Amino acid sequence: MLATQDQKQLQQEFPHVFEIDGNLDRLIHKIELLSYVNPINVEKEKHRFFASKYAIEPHFNYPKVKFNPYKLQRLFFAQRLERIDDDTIRRMYEEIINYYSNMIQCIETIGKGKSFYYNSLSVYGTPTEKDVQNAQFILHYEDEPLSLDMQKVHTPMEARDYFLEFAKQYDFPLNIRFSTHIAAEAMVSNSSKTLIIKKNAKFSKNQLLTLAHHEIGVHLVTTYNGLKQPLKIFSNGMPTNVEAQEGLAVLSEYMGGALTLKRLKELAYRVMASDSLIKGYGFADTFDLIHNKYKLNREEAFSITLRAHRGGGFTKDRLYLSGLRKIYKRYQQEQDMDVLFMGKVSLDDLENIKHLGKLGLAHKITHRSLSFDKKLNTNTTLDFILNNLK
Repeated sequence: MLATQDQKQLQQEFPHVFEIDGNLDRLIHKIELLSYVNPINVEKEKHRFFASKYAIEPHFNYPKVKFNPYKLQRLFFAQRLERIDDDTIRRMYEEIINYYSNMIQCIETIGKGKSFYYNSLSVYGTPTEKDVQNAQFILHYEDEPLSLDMQKVHTPMEARDYFLEFAKQYDFPLNIRFSTHIAAEAMVSNSSKTLIIKKNAKFSKNQLLTLAHHEIGVHLVTTYNGLKQPLKIFSNGMPTNVEAQEGLAVLSEYMGGALTLKRLKELAYRVMASDSLIKGYGFADTFDLIHNKYKLNREEAFSITLRAHRGGGFTKDRLYLSGLRKIYKRYQQEQDMDVLFMGKVSLDDLENIKHLGKLGLAHKITHRSLSFDKKLNTNTTLDFILNNLK
């Protein structure tokens, strides 16, 4: 945290900003969407789906919501924003409240089909025509031969040991727990500052390096940088921060020498799966698209399809590729990357952050993503693809 004296002085200068920021911090901690949208019966439904020869629609169950959505909505909109004199900051917090209100509506409608899907669109949007064209451009490349590093032979316990060793490079603690109820092999819980590892997964050496750069080198780095900022919204997350966060995280994989064409194709499949939702595809139809048309093996095709259809239609995954394109372009133009590591911020926030910085309400980063210190990618095909995304 900031030096106590500096923090006290800022709180005296901007009392209403800090009061509202603190109120929102307490409310936001209740609503981590990813802890609710991942089904709790994936393995059972996957077995049933495969046994039906991919014909039935899986029926997923979800964790019980641990808060009252209506009451929480009311508390968000009860904030006295009119007390904030600074127009820029007041508008910023209006957008923040609207964003998290939409997030609550998402959580409230998980498992309710189109209701959830439309709420998901309000938070994450839908793939553009350019996104789909970029995905198709990537998918037209022939698969590269798989190296020994791509074989999934490592256990979750070995993954834990790997991540603990990797995290020694960083000056913050690494909390780890295991779960069977996550869609990814590993993910960061921002609210608990914890790396969650899928209990029944197997990991390749390349995957461990990829996850380390992605989850620890970006998601945890920005979490801990955000906690060092005067305002808690930096660690909780600005509106539309996901695209920049995931773009940075995948670029970190690239800079750290972990990104592969296979991984890039995975992001492209996610775009195509998200796009299938707009076309009205059900689970089985999306799976057919990914497995039969694009020839991805059934385990990975199921995972891609699950990620897109969980909750009733979840479009978050379309942001990884568009985020990578935007962040890579910024990196190529040698624009300031540090500002994107100040917390959970988006490219749309940069002018607001500059304004906050002038007022002393935003500080330079404490932790750096070490993969950005040197470019370790040696795959010229990846260079060509990234330089030619629209």
